[in-house]
Order: sequence, then C-alpha cells, then structure tokens
Amino acid sequence: MQPLQPMRVDWVATPPPGAYPQPSQRSQKLSYGGPPNYPVTPRWGFPLLAWRWPTAVAGAVEQADSVDGVRRLGRTAQNSLWLLAAVAVWGALSEIWRYVLVALSRFGALSPGVVSASDAMVVSSSAITITGCLLSLVLTLLWVRRTRNVAATLVGYGPSRSDTEALVGLLVPGMNLVVPGSVLAELEHAVARRPAGERPRPSKLLRRWWGLWVASGLTFVITVLWSFRDSTQALADGVLLHAFGDLLLAGVAVATALVVRRITTLLLPVDAASVRLMRVVEVKDAPEPPLRPVRASGSPR
Repeated sequence: MQPLQPMRVDWVATPPPGAYPQPSQRSQKLSYGGPPNYPVTPRWGFPLLAWRWPTAVAGAVEQADSVDGVRRLGRTAQNSLWLLAAVAVWGALSEIWRYVLVALSRFGALSPGVVSASDAMVVSSSAITITGCLLSLVLTLLWVRRTRNVAATLVGYGPSRSDTEALVGLLVPGMNLVVPGSVLAELEHAVARRPAGERPRPSKLLRRWWGLWVASGLTFVITVLWSFRDSTQALADGVLLHAFGDLLLAGVAVATALVVRRITTLLLPVDAASVRLMRVVEVKDAPEPPLRPVRASGSPR
C-alpha cells in the first residue's frame, strides 16, 4: 500500500462578505451617485499649489532671450509704434494747417493767436515725434535682437549677420535702406521654420514695409536738402514735404507694428483655444466607397 501524497493547497485571501458597503440597486440606476467612495484613504493626489507659469515661482530668474520675453517686448514695441503713428498723423495735420495759413496770408494779415497756435502745434508734434522715434527704434532693435537669438535656438541655425553688423548697417547712410529689410527677411525665414539653405522670400507685408521704409528715408533726405532753399515758394513747398514725410512715418510705424506682430505670432506656439474648430457638413463629388465582400454565414467576425 503506497503512502498518500500531501495535497497542495493555494490559500487566497478575500475580504469577508459585508466588509465593504455595497451600493444599492437604487443608487446604481441614478446618473450621478455622488463623489468617489474609497475603502481606504488614497495615497495619491495633486500637489498643494496653484497652477501657474514656471516663471511665476518666487525666486525663479527668467531669461530675457525666451519666447515669453520676446512676446512681452514685442507687445511693448507695438504699443510705442502705434503711439508714434498717431503722433505722426498729428504732425502731418499741423503741417497742413500751417500750409493753409500760408496760403491765406496772401489775401491779408492773419490773427496772431491763430499763428501762435499753429506754431505751437508744429513744434510740440515735432518734439514728441522725435522722442517717439527714438523710443520705438530702441524697443524695436531690442526686440529684433532677442527674436534673432530665440529663433536661432529653435531652428538650429543663426542669421548671416551678427548683431554688430546689423546695427552698423542700420546707422550707415545708404546701407540703412537695404540692411534692415534683409535682416527682417532672414528673421521671418527663420521663425517660419524654413530650411537654412533656402533663399529667404519676404512676405507681402514685409515687402510693403520695406517700400515704405525706403520711401520714408528718401523723403527725409529730400526734406533736409530742400530746407537750404530760402525762397518763399520753397518754404511753402517745404511745409508740404514735412506733411508728406510725417504721413510716411505714420505708415512705417503701422507697418512695423504689423511686422512685429506677425513675426512674434510665427515664433510663438499655436494656441489650441485660438484655432477655429470646423466640422464636415457635406461631401460633394466624392468617389463611391468600395463594396464590402459578402460574409458567409457562420464565419467569425
């Protein structure tokens, strides 16, 4: 008689009936049964701090050459450019009023108060325009420098000109009509994520800005040379030249603000909230879908 082999038993621990409260049938039929009910305290959870940008943490130092820094500096530059455009239009209207007074002076003496008011408007608008030009130029140059650095980091290749060469090209007469447009064209090419070997092709907005920039520079040179003429007709024509130059300056300021906004938008990541959601309503002239083969009865799906 052989000895019995010991029986192998696997013990499985299960909670006894009634250890956890069972949901009633009534609560299961409802669409909402209340907050989650855990048998034990969960050991997971979210950190005890509010959701915020990483740069908002106390003690964190934000880098100037960052996408957020470019966005804020671009917004400041745009505000100064829009203000400059408004002041330039004011200066153009002041020059036009002065020309009207010059034309009316041919038929009689003018009121001293009217002439003084016209002179005050011309002088004040000119002073504010010069200040606005300097401020907008500094802010725009800082924005271009930071945007070039951030774009070079993102796309992996830098611009063909260094910051010093670009600044020299802006200050040297003659070169300042060509170099700024070329620098912005390269910057637009980079933020659009185009290949480094491809030739930059400026957009229509940038080409219009470039034309306004060249026309404004040439008008400024002509106005300065025209001021050396001392005849009465030359002085009257000089007033019109100043008005035309102010209008061109306003156009350059508006176009520059639009270029800054375009390049900054291309540099920033796409916001999902700003994307327009669309749905397919109807499909026309679409080919018919292929017919499915007939499945034999009893065949597995």
